[in-house]
Amino acid sequence: MAPMTAVGEQMHALVERLYPLCRSITGDGVRATLDIIGEYVPLQVHEVPTGTQVLDWTVPQEWNIRDAYIADSAGNRVVDFAASSLHVLGYSLPVSATMSLAELRGHLHTLPDQPTWVPYRTSYYQPEWGFCLAQETLDALPDGEYEVRIDSTLADGHLTYAEHVVPGQVPDEVIVSCHVCHPSLANDNLAGIAVAAFLARALAETTPWYTYRFLFAPGTIGAITWLARNAERVERVKHGLVLACAGDRGPLTYKRSRRGDAEIDRVVQHVLGVTERPHRVAEFTPYGYDERQFCSPGFDLGVGSLTRTPYAGYPEYHTSADNPDFVSPEAMADTLAVCQEAFSVLDRNRRYLNLSPYGEPQLGRRGLYASLGGRSDAKEAQLAMLWVLNLSDGEHSLLDVAERSGLPFDTVAVAADALRGAELIKA
Repeated sequence: MAPMTAVGEQMHALVERLYPLCRSITGDGVRATLDIIGEYVPLQVHEVPTGTQVLDWTVPQEWNIRDAYIADSAGNRVVDFAASSLHVLGYSLPVSATMSLAELRGHLHTLPDQPTWVPYRTSYYQPEWGFCLAQETLDALPDGEYEVRIDSTLADGHLTYAEHVVPGQVPDEVIVSCHVCHPSLANDNLAGIAVAAFLARALAETTPWYTYRFLFAPGTIGAITWLARNAERVERVKHGLVLACAGDRGPLTYKRSRRGDAEIDRVVQHVLGVTERPHRVAEFTPYGYDERQFCSPGFDLGVGSLTRTPYAGYPEYHTSADNPDFVSPEAMADTLAVCQEAFSVLDRNRRYLNLSPYGEPQLGRRGLYASLGGRSDAKEAQLAMLWVLNLSDGEHSLLDVAERSGLPFDTVAVAADALRGAELIKA
């Protein structure tokens, strides 16, 4: 894989490419997004028909939009969907009418406290139509008649989502999920999509222990649909991570799983701590992104969420100010690096059994001390071997060893490899 600086630039270029597309929970915008992601990693695309029962939900009708605008009496488009997909209320019903500004106001959404920004609003499950615009644009509109046009369709179709699988040495799975349902919002959700795609590419260059399944699905209904269609094999999912808000310049935030002490919780917290990155660890709440679906009590999967600034934690959230300039290549590269570091720990975190548990085995006779000669960290590496031997009782993992000893996980894992090679421990 290219150096992180170059990878950050490539991820940012993907964000810029995806940014203009009008995504929603269904429709051609999702398909176009998946087509582009498919240029980076091969995808298996699934189409689930309208009306399909998925847990307590039903797959909704498919929404597509071609054009939308508000035009003044001179024909000038004062609000234009072609300028930004945020300008139309998501899932708007079609409309073609002429009405006064007074009549129109009830269908307009603005941010009075941020008068130059356009808000992101949706009405997925309540039939409605509307426009989103800057407050300063609304303030400048004179009274009069306006042509209102939304060229959209809401009809039976499909919900679309995609998967990419990186095969592992075991069938146990790690889920990496991101949502593909938001229109022109760079941090929420395009940065998460970019990090997920490049993480999948990086893992494909290795031979991971776990099988990694990447889900590119619309938020809430997409995760629920995947869970409903995979209920019989969910038991394979041992760990998981939901990626969102992955590109802003704020420090990283990890939100624990519902369990609170799942292995992924410990691993990510360990990685963030030992690398001394500014970060925050948050407790689980049943509100947020799709971790709340994977962590619902019936499934209770070990799935956490990794963001930089969490949802609704920055003023630009769900507004036109969340544009490609708001996210940085460096921040996305840092998010990607943390994911890679965490999965490297997860992949190597084993429980071992000491095959010579009575007294300390003679390491010198087995050439293990000699193998450390000349290493600048020889004392630390020797100490790691002793810790691994002492805690290899079939109950403690290598992460337990690292946390208890205060040694870097990599040092502990290398020590375990050496001891296994000398047939002093076994998995």
